[in-house]
Amino acid sequence: MARLEQQKQPKPLSTDDTAAEKAMTFADLGLSPKVLSAVTDAGYTIPTPIQAGAIPHALLGKDVLGIAQTGTGKTAAFVLPMITRLEKGRARARMPRTLILEPTRELAAQVEENFVKYGKNHRLNISLLIGGVSFDEQDKKLERGADVLIATPGRLLDHRERGKLLLNGVEILVIDEADRMLDMGFIPDIERICEMIPFTRQTLFFSATMPPEITKLTEKFLHAPVRVEVARAASTNTSITQRLVKAGRKPWDKRQALRDIIRAEEDTLKNAIIFCNRKIEVSELFRSLVKHDFDAGALHGDMDQRARMAMLSSFRDGKLKFLVASDVAARGLDIPDVSHVFNFDVPIHAEDYVHRIGRTGRAGKSGKSFTLVTKADQKYLDAIEKLIGQDIEWHGGDLSTLVVSEESDEAPRRGRGDKRSGDKRGSDRRSREPRGRSAREPAPTVTAAEPSDEIAPVAKEARAERRRAEEPAQRREAIRNDNAVRKEMNRKPEQRRARPDHDGDDHPVLGFGNDMPAFMTVAGKV
Repeated sequence: MARLEQQKQPKPLSTDDTAAEKAMTFADLGLSPKVLSAVTDAGYTIPTPIQAGAIPHALLGKDVLGIAQTGTGKTAAFVLPMITRLEKGRARARMPRTLILEPTRELAAQVEENFVKYGKNHRLNISLLIGGVSFDEQDKKLERGADVLIATPGRLLDHRERGKLLLNGVEILVIDEADRMLDMGFIPDIERICEMIPFTRQTLFFSATMPPEITKLTEKFLHAPVRVEVARAASTNTSITQRLVKAGRKPWDKRQALRDIIRAEEDTLKNAIIFCNRKIEVSELFRSLVKHDFDAGALHGDMDQRARMAMLSSFRDGKLKFLVASDVAARGLDIPDVSHVFNFDVPIHAEDYVHRIGRTGRAGKSGKSFTLVTKADQKYLDAIEKLIGQDIEWHGGDLSTLVVSEESDEAPRRGRGDKRSGDKRGSDRRSREPRGRSAREPAPTVTAAEPSDEIAPVAKEARAERRRAEEPAQRREAIRNDNAVRKEMNRKPEQRRARPDHDGDDHPVLGFGNDMPAFMTVAGKV
């Protein structure tokens, strides 16, 4: 039966549809007057392709599978129909009516802002469950009843396990940025959550790419979905000018190449996001830019939620010109006017390249992206070009024209460099060599025939005897008694010595009696 329903579903919508669809306005989508008023006040009249394709089906209660590149308006594609459908009914305590799952705190907070903006004519209770915020405050909002629950998977399951949340009243489930969920390892959590929600729910599923794991997830949890695909999966925005920049492998060579390209783009550069693969590189590059008088901030996953939101707010408001970030900022963040994106590191996963450069060229505006490439990045670059289906042009020559001495990069480190590279083998060998011997002189080998093997046990016993002679008599007695007690306790019960209940003077034994260990009689220091 499921196969028959799949065959009856409409064909995928695309940007190549008729001009009638392109001329469609929000008033033609079936949204309520209150929602239309909020959209008009926000300054929007014509929906994007993903919005035009998804909203009518979402209003009818159908499952939707939306595939679109970042920056195409996916958030409004599910927020607007949800607000329209939530005009009827009310939420009960600890039982949200709708659930939206997001991979990161920033995305969850951004969706909340969209509900506040487009739901200003409604009285919706919105609850945000993300890490870095007090459980008590979140519990209070759940107790009041949530029409819209926006959460990251981990924090949602925490509330569920604490008995503060019931999911059997969820009518609409939204899984946003599904491919990012896959990258972050949230798919098992998503499967658990879907099993907690009634089967009769409506599911809206959005992703920029469709790897096999995501396809299996849609087949398991979506019922006869309407597939809305407005662009080829993993394609990049044509309004973004993409360039590759050669760089040496050493960090200081890459930082110099980044500063050079920033200065070369100074005339057209309004602001920029600079992406690194690792959090430690974010911190190091941030300090380097500040040292060279660049107005920069940093954003990565180890920062607490308040600091992350404050940093994003400063960048949005123009207080910061450069934002150095890990991939936590690559997915879905609504920073509308970013002129440049710099990839300080080539992303290991090719899909991340699409999302990174998607931070620029949004809402029909043009943008530029520059990716620093070393010789070690060639395989990652090949994967990116294969994914997006095009060759990216080089800025100022490819790696064959690299001026930086690759010989020094590839040569093994010497001297002080051994310490930085963590090569302990050489330092340990040097520390074991006698000072009088030359470094080039091989150490003498000791074979079994040499007398050192016979002398070693004698020397060892002599050293032990010398240590025993140097110990105070009182301490030797304490150690001896302590060893005797331990030896006695290790014996089997039937082998232990019979111990009288009284001492020789017919007085009851107190504590250890006459067998008091000497170490317990040693006077302590005052």
